[in-house]
Amino acid sequence: MSETQQLTFSDVASHNSKKDLFVIIHDKVYDATKFVDEHPGGEEVLLDVGGQDATEDFEDVGHSDEAREILNGMVAGDLKRMPGDPEAHASAPQGTVTQPGGASDGAGMGIMFYALVLLGGGLAFGAYKYLQAQSAGEGK
Repeated sequence: MSETQQLTFSDVASHNSKKDLFVIIHDKVYDATKFVDEHPGGEEVLLDVGGQDATEDFEDVGHSDEAREILNGMVAGDLKRMPGDPEAHASAPQGTVTQPGGASDGAGMGIMFYALVLLGGGLAFGAYKYLQAQSAGEGK
């Protein structure tokens, strides 16, 4: 088995065009060149982080397990950190997105959304019944 290629930030920085695009995610270097046209978020998203550490951007989006599998097929090597390189992005473990206080990003907003929809539906139904009763009272 061959040893994994070690790439520095300066090595990766030169790969920042549509025809030659590397990104760093969790200290692994990925060759995204062949994936640029297939990226569901559009090529611009990848080009914006080309040749850079994209860990925070990748995790903020909350990529699916399928996206992570695709990423595994694009490994070009490991990042070799050198003195003067930017700090590693501290992020939540893969697959989790947390907010201050430990609340899950999707769950809290989802429950709030459904609560507001139910409340709005209840108010609309009540207004409908009230107006129906008013118009029935005028007809008598």
